[in-house]
Order: sequence, then structure tokens, then C-alpha cells
Amino acid sequence: MPHTSTEKLAIAKVALIVVCLGSIVGPLGMASVNIAIPDLAADLQANAKMVSWLPTLFILSSVIFMLPAGKLADNYGRKRIYAYGLALNAFSSLMCGVSNSIEWVLFWRFVQGGASAMIFGTGVAIITSVTPSHKRGAALGIAAACIYVGLTIAPAVGGWLTELWGWRSVFLFQVPIVIALLILIKLRLSGEWKNDNKTRFDWWGTAIFAVFSLSLVYGLSILPSIWGFVLLVLSALSLMFFVLHQSRSRRPLIRVQMFRESRVFSMSLSTSLLMYASNVPLIFLLSLYLQYVKDLTPLHAGQIILVQALSMAVIAPMSGKLADKFQSRLVATVGCVIVACGMLILSLMNTDTSITFIVGSLLLIGVGFGLFSTPNNNAIMGSVQLHEVGVASATMNLARTIGNLFGMSMVNLMVHYYIGEAQFTQEQNPALIQTVEMALSMSLAFVVIACVISGFRGKSAST
Repeated sequence: MPHTSTEKLAIAKVALIVVCLGSIVGPLGMASVNIAIPDLAADLQANAKMVSWLPTLFILSSVIFMLPAGKLADNYGRKRIYAYGLALNAFSSLMCGVSNSIEWVLFWRFVQGGASAMIFGTGVAIITSVTPSHKRGAALGIAAACIYVGLTIAPAVGGWLTELWGWRSVFLFQVPIVIALLILIKLRLSGEWKNDNKTRFDWWGTAIFAVFSLSLVYGLSILPSIWGFVLLVLSALSLMFFVLHQSRSRRPLIRVQMFRESRVFSMSLSTSLLMYASNVPLIFLLSLYLQYVKDLTPLHAGQIILVQALSMAVIAPMSGKLADKFQSRLVATVGCVIVACGMLILSLMNTDTSITFIVGSLLLIGVGFGLFSTPNNNAIMGSVQLHEVGVASATMNLARTIGNLFGMSMVNLMVHYYIGEAQFTQEQNPALIQTVEMALSMSLAFVVIACVISGFRGKSAST
């Protein structure tokens, strides 16, 4: 039976609440782990190389499974895949919390990344499916703000839990929260959203894309060895083969023609990739810098890092409303420029840099990201047909996670080069400072390129 307007409005509100809660839990579980890394490394006797894989494997798995999750959601139901992702996230978090070796923690972080792909690859598609187009920007702004709320409280929560109950609690606290959210979905979110006609799943495309992702990440991590260059060549060839395969497939994971059909779609995704590639190294390395170089407690370090995400959470809803009134590219480009200014200031950081200087830079970066993210997402989702919103949502998140993955892979390369097999200790502070300086220069370059692409992307149909 068709839903009345009142029922549709009620469903849209519940869907927004569910997606927003998931958008808080996901980043909360991912980012809070960064603060616990020093304690985890000490307890499990993990060296710098192993520790650097903690965020990388999570992101790698998200990249590999993001497109398949979006395709499965379009075929079998976006709410169903979203709920399965939450359940798998809870289970993998539990297993991380009870693991007794760094190898098992890394394995379950990989599984957790796949669960994250199921959550974030479908959440925006659910909102887009139930929200009127004239309110989409505001709804996406609220969802983006919730991501930033998760990121905002994650460092403080991670630091607080680590100091009180140890690093394992950073994983375990997520489990009851996710169970409660699953109960809410079961009881209150009625209906399902999927395509009328199912298409066969592209297993070959998934395998080729996995080869691309794995060879890229591992190849970067073992440079400048000959095998590193061989794997990077394999990665490039796999990406070319993936694009060719998708363009000829009758059941592609992503219709690559979408990139040619819409300049806004392709350039907005490129901008997103570069912006997130610039940000993820910042959060990971600042956590280490503040605890090892500045000798701060996990709680104090977390409170400083949360400044960036807090400013994102405040600005994101306002930028969503601006995206409903003005051209998305204008608002997003202003955000990119502000981030570039913050990165430029932060790139001057050294051993003697004051905490006030760091906080001011993070505040500026957070404001810029808050202005950028929602208008950019709105431009992406507004440039595709309704029947492709699941794939578009997954592609949007894929661009974000590939950016994160590339940024962290470059950090892995720097960590391996400057620190290598040694454990993170204060004796390694000079090498850590070199790594931070190099990573910030790289991040600044990414943002500058993003500013140019964002400004020339063209006007979105949704604005």
C-alpha cells in the first residue's frame, strides 16, 4: 500500500535519525582508535610499521568493499545492507577488543573496514531515497554534521577510555551502542528502498578492483624496493583494466559513463578524493606528535584534536543550507581555500610549536572542511538519476576512502622510511618530526590542487 504524505515524512525523519546515529558511531569507532595507538603498541609490543597499518587496513577494506556494498544495496535493499554493516561492525569491534596480538587486531580492523563500507556506502542513499530534492541539502548537511560529531567526540572519548580502562575499551564500548541502533531500525524504520529490477553481481569487477587497491597500498609501503615499483605498475594496469571492464559490462559495479556524462560528478569526486587524502595523515600523525613529542596524555591529546572536528560539526549544517540556496561549487571552493590556509600555517609546525598555534590551525582547517563537505556531497548526489543514487552514494564514499587510503599509504611510506622497524619512543622524535613535516607538505599540495578543480567544476543542476 502506498504511503501517505504524512507517513512518508515520518519515515524520512526516522531514516535521517538512523543514518545520523550510524554516522556518529562509525567515525567514533574509527577515529578514537588513533588516540589509543601508543598504549596498544606498548601492550602488544608492536613496532612502527605494524602500528601504521591499523588505520590503513581499515581504510583499504572500506575501499575494496564500498562499490560492492552500494550495488548490493541497490539490488537487495539499502536498509538491509546498512543493518548488516552495523551488525558486522559490532562483531569485529568485539573481536578487536579481545585480541591478544597485533596481527589479530589488524585482521579484525580489516573486517571492520568492510562493515564501514556497508554503512557509509548506503547511508546517504537511504536519505536521498526518502528526502524531497528541495530538502536534500539540509538533510545531507545534518548527516555530515553527525559524522563530524562522531569525529569530534572520538579523540576525547578515545583518550578518556584509554586512561580509565585501557585500549581494549575503545573497541568494546561500540558494541552495546550498535545493538541499540539495530533494535531501533527493527522497530521503527519501516519500508525498504531498492531497484525494481535486480542485476547480476559483478564478481570479476570486484576482484580486479581489489587487486588495484591491494597492490597500490602494499606497493607504496615497500618503496623504493623493486617489488614496490612492480606492484605500483600492477596497480595502474589493474585500474585501467577495471575501467575497461566496467565500461563493457552489462552489470557493472559502477557505470563509468557517469563520469563522462557529468563534469560536476567527476570533478566533485576528484575534489573529495584530494581533500580527504590531505586530512587523514593529519589526524593520525598529530595523535603521535602530541603524545610522544609534546608528552601529553591520551585524554589531553584527544581534546586538542577534537577542535577540528568540532568546528566541522558546527559549520556543516549551515553549509548544507547554503548549498540549497547558492551554487555548491562556490561554497565548497571557499571551504577548500580556508583549509589550504590552515594547512599552510600548520606546515610551519616543529618541536617547539605551541599548543595554541596547533589549535588555531586545526580550527581553521575544521571550518574549511565544514564548508566544503556538504555542498560537495550535494553536488555529487544532485548530478545523477534517482535509480543510481545507491551507486552514486557508494562512489562518493569511495572517493573519500580512496583519498584516505592514498594519504595513509603515503604516510606508511614515510614512517617506513624515517622510522622503520623501531618502536615509537621519544628517541624516535626527530624522525617523527621529519615524517610530520613531509606529510603536512604533501597535504597542502593536495588541497591546493583541490581548490583549482573545485572552482572549475561547473554549476550543479541541484543548485
